Amino acid sequence: MGQLGLFGPPDTTPDVDPSAAALAAVHDEARTLAAALDPRLRFGTSSWSFPGWRGIVYSRAGNERDLAREGLREYARHPLMRTVGIDRSYYAPIPEDDLVRYASQLPDGFLACAKAGASVTSTVRHAGRGESPAANPTFLAPEVLVEEMLEPFRRHFHRFCGPILLEFPPLPRALSLPVSEFLEGLDRFLDQLPRDFRYAVELRESSWLTPSYAAILKRHGASHVFNYWSAMPMPAEQAVVVAPEQQATTVIRLLLPPGTRYEQQREAFRPFDRLRAPDPVMREQVAALSRRALAAGGDVFVLVNNKAEGSSPLTVTEIARLLTRG
Repeated sequence: MGQLGLFGPPDTTPDVDPSAAALAAVHDEARTLAAALDPRLRFGTSSWSFPGWRGIVYSRAGNERDLAREGLREYARHPLMRTVGIDRSYYAPIPEDDLVRYASQLPDGFLACAKAGASVTSTVRHAGRGESPAANPTFLAPEVLVEEMLEPFRRHFHRFCGPILLEFPPLPRALSLPVSEFLEGLDRFLDQLPRDFRYAVELRESSWLTPSYAAILKRHGASHVFNYWSAMPMPAEQAVVVAPEQQATTVIRLLLPPGTRYEQQREAFRPFDRLRAPDPVMREQVAALSRRALAAGGDVFVLVNNKAEGSSPLTVTEIARLLTRG
């Protein structure tokens, strides 16, 4: 046996990745918070492929592409993350192989909220560069939603489906749509959709948020999405028109503070690893709406975007802390 060095045997303990250690502490608190929350309340983020979440959601470095493909598995291990938004379906149908891969990464009981395609929720067709917007011929066409999204989801992802998000973007200046015409179309659309999915309507035109709109949702068992978004009233103001107590499922989406723009927030908040613009008023409103919905016996989905405060998982933690304090 050789002689020991001056300071004893070499340390053979493997280095501990500080991100993994930080994540373990995050999970410890998250488990405590989750145990104190109503199980009908599901928190999640608008998407999941953010390398800046290392030590917050992910235990090691990863690029955006790899996280988009394989990150759901570790995302779903976070004790507070029991839902997630799937945004890509808004831009184009998701290939069925990708739905199978997503499903393989999720645990039983996890429910994702996927966006319906712009092919049915946008009043205009996406124009090419230099082209004027044109009316979308498949706007509010239920058969298109069934073919492009619901049938593939039914085959490969149905047991992980939370509410299908019907996000109606703001109207371009060149086109107009009377409120009555939109509401009549929405009424027909919801009436013809399959009943084995839940649907949640998100408005981006404040003028469409009316008592008639609330009555249409109630008639079809659909939900209103209480959004925190640039040009919409705050969630508490929306609840004056659509009461969460009247919905079996309440969806809250925290996206952009009123008066801000997506690009502005994205550039200011990258890499989304800290809270840069906390909004205690917004958090209090989310907590109050969640309590009202849960007290009435409903389910609640809270989806948070990085552009709301700077880091969506950290916003989730702050709202969970608020709710567990009573």
